[in-house]
Amino acid sequence: MSDNKKWLRTQAEKVRAVDYIDPSLYRKYGVKRGLRDDNGIGVLVGLTTIGNVHGYVMDEGERRAVPGELYYRGINVRDIVQADRREHRFGYEETAYLLLFGELPTPRELVDWKNRIGAHRKLSDGFKENAIMKHPPKDLMNALARAVLFAYAYDSSASPDDLSLETCLAQSIDLIGAMPTIAAYAYQAKAHYHDGGSLMIRNPAPDKSTAENVLMLTREDGRYTRLEAETLDLALILHAEHGGGNNSSFTTHVVTSAHSDLYSSVAASILSLKGSRHGGANLRVMRQMDEIKTNVKDWRNGDAVAKYLERIADRKAGDGSGLIYGLGHAVYTVSDPRAQMLKAKAEALAREKRRTDEMKLFEAIEELGPAIVRKRHPRAEDVCANVDLYSGFVYDMLGIPKDLYTPLFAVARCVSWCAHRMEELVNAGPIIRPAYKPIFRPRTYVPLKDRR
Repeated sequence: MSDNKKWLRTQAEKVRAVDYIDPSLYRKYGVKRGLRDDNGIGVLVGLTTIGNVHGYVMDEGERRAVPGELYYRGINVRDIVQADRREHRFGYEETAYLLLFGELPTPRELVDWKNRIGAHRKLSDGFKENAIMKHPPKDLMNALARAVLFAYAYDSSASPDDLSLETCLAQSIDLIGAMPTIAAYAYQAKAHYHDGGSLMIRNPAPDKSTAENVLMLTREDGRYTRLEAETLDLALILHAEHGGGNNSSFTTHVVTSAHSDLYSSVAASILSLKGSRHGGANLRVMRQMDEIKTNVKDWRNGDAVAKYLERIADRKAGDGSGLIYGLGHAVYTVSDPRAQMLKAKAEALAREKRRTDEMKLFEAIEELGPAIVRKRHPRAEDVCANVDLYSGFVYDMLGIPKDLYTPLFAVARCVSWCAHRMEELVNAGPIIRPAYKPIFRPRTYVPLKDRR
C-alpha cells in the first residue's frame, strides 16, 4: 500500500470517529431523519399545485394503504395515458405543457407547443463541441449536468440570472427541447472516446416526438417501430413528475430558494437524480435480474425463484444489502400505478421481441417478492412492485444502453424541475434552511506549540 493510501485510510478513520453520531440521539432530540416521521411519512415542508403521489390515507391517526395513484395538475396520469392510446398519438409533449402551464393544451396550442420544443432540438456547433465533445465524462449524468451548466454561457437573454418568469420560461423551453439531444450526444461521445466505438452524430428531427428523437439519435440505423416509440413515450410520461418531495425536485426548490439561476438549479437536480437511491434504481434491478437469471436454471419454477429471492433478502446473495430491488416504495403501498401501466406495455413489447420468458420471471418476482420482504421486515405491511422493476427491462428490450437509463429519467423529469422552479419563484418563499442541532461540547483552543 502506498504512503498516500495509508494516510488517507488513517485520516478517514479519524473522520469516521469524529463525525459519528449515536443513532439514539436522533430520537432523543426528535430529529426527523430524511425529513420523515418515524412511520416513514414525509414531514410536510411545502405545498404544490404540480403533482401528487397518493398511496395511503390517514385514518384516525393510523396509516391505511390504498391503491396508488399519480396526479399531474390534478389529472390522473392514467387518464392521460388512456387518451394517448385511444387517439394513437404520443403524449409526453402534452404532459410537459400540462405540467408547465397547469392546463391541457387545445389542439392549436399543442401544435404550437410541439413546434416550440422542436425548434430547440438541434444544438449549435459551438455548444455541441465545447459542452459535450470536449473531455466527455465517463458518467452520462455528470455529462448532462456539465452541459446544462455550459448552457448558461450560451443563454441568449439579457441576463441568465434574471429571475423573471418570462426568462425562466424561455430557458425552460430551451432545455426541455435540447435535453434528448444532449443525452444522446453525450452517450455517443462516451461510446467513442471511452469505449472505442465509432462517433455517430445525427441531427434531431424537430417534427418528431421526444421518444422518437431519442430512439433515432441513439440507434446506428436510426430506425424504430411504432410500438417501441409508444413504449418509450409512456416511460417518459410516467417519469415526468412525482410531487415536490422527491429528492431531485426538492433540490430544485432548495437551489431556487437561494435565487440561483435555472441552469444551476437543473444541474443540481440532475446530480441528485444520479444517486442509486433515486434515479439509478433500475440499474440495480437489472444487475440483480442478471444474477437471478444466472443462478436460477428454470425461471418457470416458482419455488426456485422464491428460494433465490430469500437468499437475496437474507444477504446471502445479491449485493449484500438484503434488498430485492424493484419492490417497495416510500409512498406507494398496495400498488404503483406507473409499474402497472408500464408492465402492460412491457408485455406487448416482450411479445414483439420474443422475450416472454423473461417477462414471466419479472412477474414472478412481483408476485413472490412482497411476502418474502414482509416476513423479514414486520413494519413493511404493504409492499408492491415499483416502476423500476419494469423500466429497466423495457429499456433493455428497446436496445437502450444501460448508460442511458438514468439520463432518460432526467430527460423526462426536466420539465417537472422547471415547473417546480417557477412555482418556487411565484410564491417567493424564504430560503430553505432546516435546523441542525449541535451536539458537541465547547472545547478550549490549544496553542500549536502545546499540541502532541
